[in-house]
Amino acid sequence: MKLKTRIIVGFGMIILVPLLLFSAALYGLGHSKMAQEYMANSSDVVYDISIDESENSQTQVKLMTKDLLFTATVILVFTALSIGLWIYRSIATPLVKLKKATQNIKEGNLDFVMNVEGNDEFSDLCRDFEEMRKRLKESAEEKILLDKENKELISNISHDLKTPITAVKGYVEGIMDGVADTPEKMDRYVKTIYNKTNEMDHLINELTFYSKIDTNRIPYTFSKLNVEDYFNDCAQEVGLELETRGIELVYANYVEKDVLVIADGEQIRRVIHNIISNAIKYMDKPKGIIQIRIKDVGDFIQVEIEDNGKGIAAKDIAYIFDRFYRTDVSRNSSKGGSGIGLSIVKKILEDHGGKVWATSRLGIGTIMYFVLRKYQEVPMK
Repeated sequence: MKLKTRIIVGFGMIILVPLLLFSAALYGLGHSKMAQEYMANSSDVVYDISIDESENSQTQVKLMTKDLLFTATVILVFTALSIGLWIYRSIATPLVKLKKATQNIKEGNLDFVMNVEGNDEFSDLCRDFEEMRKRLKESAEEKILLDKENKELISNISHDLKTPITAVKGYVEGIMDGVADTPEKMDRYVKTIYNKTNEMDHLINELTFYSKIDTNRIPYTFSKLNVEDYFNDCAQEVGLELETRGIELVYANYVEKDVLVIADGEQIRRVIHNIISNAIKYMDKPKGIIQIRIKDVGDFIQVEIEDNGKGIAAKDIAYIFDRFYRTDVSRNSSKGGSGIGLSIVKKILEDHGGKVWATSRLGIGTIMYFVLRKYQEVPMK
């Protein structure tokens, strides 16, 4: 029952009960007086009413009046106390719960539950307070998780920057000390330094892009891209990098020349680069091979990037696109990596209206798939 209804019922009873009692008392007194007059004025029977009997009758009326007043007072007090207690409990009980809950929150304890019954205003307030507690707890848990992820990211980036910097420093010292005393050694040292600086540049770009993902400020510039021209350019760019690492690139485009997609060319390049960087990182074969295949699958263009690396376990394949997910097989921390490369891939493709997934076999390799929607002209009616 709503609090307003309780108060109205309470005041109604406080007013109604005295009126009923007063009416009953008046009715009783009136009935007694009428009986006495009837007996005194009766013409059929002659009564001998003495002074003692008259005084006794008046005494009885006074006693009856006192009894009625006493009974009315007791009933009024009992009614007022009952109604007051009824209304007080409807207010005090939820207020006590709210006080305990606010004390828990003030002390930083969010692991409690407010059990609320009823449908009055205070019960609704308690339910809203419980919903607020749940959301505060979710926010606190999200903050703890975010802090943990940020610490892990800083640790990963620090480790991954230290490794190439140490390598670059070592090769530069080798050149300065004259260790690279042949053109072949010098060329190998320079290529290694170039690759290591590229790794550092990629890590810094990932860190910058990660901050934009968290604030939903990814700078997209969508345009119509010719599938054949765009992916041919990407393949040439990737091929140069893979050649410096001794990895063979096999590229095949099975899409017709006039097919277009609507996409941000720079961000799709980032997708391809992140996937291939991940493949390079876990390449364990003497002769590394990466294949890129472009296929037409109806309303979408499907890109397949296959490597012959160590592969990913079946239990891990569903989680490799989660932020900071690592496994001993697929993303071992000793191999480096910030742990956000593939999560960036997933975010970019979802923002393009596409998706990404993977299949893998341990010891054989991994295939990464992603799709982009084709651009289609809509005829004007």
